[in-house]
Amino acid sequence: MRFNIHGSNVEVTPAIKSYIESKIGKLDKYFGNPDEITANVVVRVRGLDQIVEVTIPTKSITLRNEEGNRDLYAAIDLVVDKLERQIRKNKTRIKKKAKSFEYDFVDFEVSQEEDDSVNKIVKRKEIDNKPMNEEEAILQMNLLGHEFFVFENIDTHTTSVIYKRKDGNYGIIDIK
Repeated sequence: MRFNIHGSNVEVTPAIKSYIESKIGKLDKYFGNPDEITANVVVRVRGLDQIVEVTIPTKSITLRNEEGNRDLYAAIDLVVDKLERQIRKNKTRIKKKAKSFEYDFVDFEVSQEEDDSVNKIVKRKEIDNKPMNEEEAILQMNLLGHEFFVFENIDTHTTSVIYKRKDGNYGIIDIK
């Protein structure tokens, strides 16, 4: 696996970089061609917490998780554990999807903008809207760790939003 590691207002030392590469490198066993995958890692500080955000886009899915701790090394360990749990939890769904569909899932490009106003947009995402069915959208939403997911529904040929309800079930909003 290749790595794109950078810090946001934090210097990523060679020791930290080496530790991140060794820990996240353990996930190689879950990927068929790990040399073709790039893990994007952002290290930042929020208050007293060290935040580690990992995004691993592949041909079929995008894995993403974020974890914070006062100890940076503990945060790295926690985020790797969460990613591994995500992969194992959804292993059968991922294999089933990979066999039945040949297109890519949504990949996010994130840009941050700052504004001095009270109510400000702090994060903007652009998505490449790929067609998928509802089950795949649920899988992708869970892998990204989001509460909702926007996708092009191949069954209804509309843009849809799937969201997680408080009762643990899912809801869909179809945009006509």
